[in-house]
Amino acid sequence: MTAGRSVTVDSMLRRSARRTPERVAVRYRERTWTYAALDDAVSRAARVLRETGLAPGDRVGAFGHNSDAYLLGFLACARAGLVHVPVNQNLTGDDLAYIIEQSGCSLVLADPDLTHQLGEDVRVLPLRDAGDSLLARLAAAEAYDGAEPRGEDLVQLLYTSGTTALPKGAMMTHGALVHEYLSAIAALDLRADDRPVHSLPLYHSAQMHVFLMPCLAVGAENTILDAPDGDQLFDLIETGRADSLFAPPTVWIGLAGRPDFTTRDLSGLRKAYYGASIMPVAVLERLTERLPDLAFYNCFGQSEIGPLAMVLGPKEHTGRMDSCGRPVLFVEARLVDESGEGVRDGERGEIVYRSPQLCDGYWDRPEESADAFRGGWFHSGDLAVKDADGYFTIVDRVKDVINSGGVLVASRQVEEALYTHERVGEAAVIGLPDERWIEAVTAVVVPRGEVTEAELLAHAREKLAPFKAPKRVLFVDELPRNASGKILKRELRNRFAEG
Repeated sequence: MTAGRSVTVDSMLRRSARRTPERVAVRYRERTWTYAALDDAVSRAARVLRETGLAPGDRVGAFGHNSDAYLLGFLACARAGLVHVPVNQNLTGDDLAYIIEQSGCSLVLADPDLTHQLGEDVRVLPLRDAGDSLLARLAAAEAYDGAEPRGEDLVQLLYTSGTTALPKGAMMTHGALVHEYLSAIAALDLRADDRPVHSLPLYHSAQMHVFLMPCLAVGAENTILDAPDGDQLFDLIETGRADSLFAPPTVWIGLAGRPDFTTRDLSGLRKAYYGASIMPVAVLERLTERLPDLAFYNCFGQSEIGPLAMVLGPKEHTGRMDSCGRPVLFVEARLVDESGEGVRDGERGEIVYRSPQLCDGYWDRPEESADAFRGGWFHSGDLAVKDADGYFTIVDRVKDVINSGGVLVASRQVEEALYTHERVGEAAVIGLPDERWIEAVTAVVVPRGEVTEAELLAHAREKLAPFKAPKRVLFVDELPRNASGKILKRELRNRFAEG
């Protein structure tokens, strides 16, 4: 590669540090980092990692909570030519061991309160809160001066959420993620004067790669929280320290349901981003009624594409609130049928992608990689329809479509109908084995107040064709989700099929 022309993840931070060295880059609890200080710390952390004996291309696990140290660990791996492997901090036992072993991690950066979950043979370097931690070693370390990684080098293995099978490690290069950052900056109107708050898990690709890293690239002032705590979020907004927020629908639903949602001064919130799962139209309407000047962005994609693939911008919501928008800057998308042939506008098909943002396949999974990229396009597993203006609307996941009496039913349409009932807090529609119907359309509902199964069945029949209406309604206290907010329908099917 020509000297001085590297396109790498960590070079985005380096450029911001040279542009605005004294501007605040990150706040976390009591610590504040300017762009210059953060860039210097990344170089020192890269030196620490390489002095442990790691070589370019080695995999480094990251098993920690949200923190500035977690961000430093990722950027240090990127600068040192290492491959970062983010791991859900809620994993335990075989699930945790699988990712560490399958990725071949040589070292795991871990928060001290989590290290007991790791096997005795796993080599660990504490991220923080310990005298020998990565954060504590920075003061004595010199800046890393080794060779820069190349754009085509791997920088991260993003493990899929595993909602239907064992998770697979999407191989992300520096170049792929940088293209995704540029797409996010353009589609989400990210600017240097933004004050975003990052409260979702940083190990997940959406919070890290759609928001935190692109916001660092433009020179914004970022606040990292341990979790999406309503009190903290509202305080940051009211005091002017935060003006934009990304959260999945489940968090927005929770914020909108707080007693102080109608009394706090939230006028300083300018941009609201949502994604990871489908935002019910009825919920979005309630939010926009309370905050009419708030700009809403629907962010859609998946880990394998960095993960942002499509965006529905604020001016595009009118008349199409159920749409996930149009492809972002570096993404080409189309719909195909089961044979791989394109479908016409208005017809249902699977979304397939071509993009420099895409992963290079799955780590040590050649057969799955070949299947995912068959025909020269990446097959997403998402079913959608596209209108004449190029807007996509998700119908369902391929594996979540319900075969009821030989007729295919999209679960999303049934869920949208249920959400129009004022007593439905959350809903997930699944197919359960049935002797008559093959799969019976079944609604799993988290109620908001008193409501009966008969009431919801009658409500659904008013909104839907008879074959689409649920045959049963099951009530639960909460829906199972992964950390990104996606509902684990596989878990629901397993739970209630056995019942």
